[in-house]
Amino acid sequence: MTLTNLENAGNPWGLDNATRADWARDLGVKLIHEAEDPEVLFWVGCAGSFDARSKPVSRALVQLLQSAGVRFAILGHEESCCGDPARRIGHEYLYQTLAQVAVDILNSHGVKKIVTACPHCFHTLANEYPQLGGHFQVYHHTTFLEELIRTDRLACNGQSISQLTAYHDSCYLGRHNGIYQAPRRLLDFVGLPTTELPRSRDTSFCCGAGGGRMWMEEHLGHKQINIERSEEVIANGVNQLAVACPFCKTMLSDGMKSLGHEQIAVRDVAEILAERLPHTK
Repeated sequence: MTLTNLENAGNPWGLDNATRADWARDLGVKLIHEAEDPEVLFWVGCAGSFDARSKPVSRALVQLLQSAGVRFAILGHEESCCGDPARRIGHEYLYQTLAQVAVDILNSHGVKKIVTACPHCFHTLANEYPQLGGHFQVYHHTTFLEELIRTDRLACNGQSISQLTAYHDSCYLGRHNGIYQAPRRLLDFVGLPTTELPRSRDTSFCCGAGGGRMWMEEHLGHKQINIERSEEVIANGVNQLAVACPFCKTMLSDGMKSLGHEQIAVRDVAEILAERLPHTK
């Protein structure tokens, strides 16, 4: 069903692609053909466009970009799945088809710089699209936000926070692309007390959704992967788990709910940072 939805609708849920930008309707976000010389394209991704848990991350990132004065735009209904799930599941032809369409659209708009909040989109756009003629400067949102802070374009309100927070390393952000420090520096920037999980950085433990497993049922092993990871988080005594991937957010939120620990919030670093903007109390 997932592959059929990708082929017919351009997203894993089979939802109407014409509604892809509805999450941004009240935010004043410009589509690429409306924007005058955008500094960066925000590649929202399927989760960030359609998933109820990920749309708040997209909205938080928009707030942060607007606060920093970044000129950005989105593709809206012109965006479709980047092809990552198809390739990971093993349907190479469908991946090639989706990816080539995306490359052609991006090139037709003269896109040079892209930011995305999804490590799977990030990996595909940055490392695999060049094979199809898509040569872009691609940022994961954590590294882009870190750069905005370093260049004094983004500030926080300085309020102290007492929530002990651990950061969960996404496989596609960490082990696949070596990005470990940027998310942690963002948490340090807002003054959060942090602790490391027993398995972190290059020895981190998967949330259970990588390699296309987000769209499959688990039948092997004595315990689901997201449950095992959630148990580690709970045992670490944290109040909050920071993530930087929509799949991680879904899988670990489900894990907390299954284990009766919904009081441990699972939140993207962009959501945490957006609450710390100077106008936010």
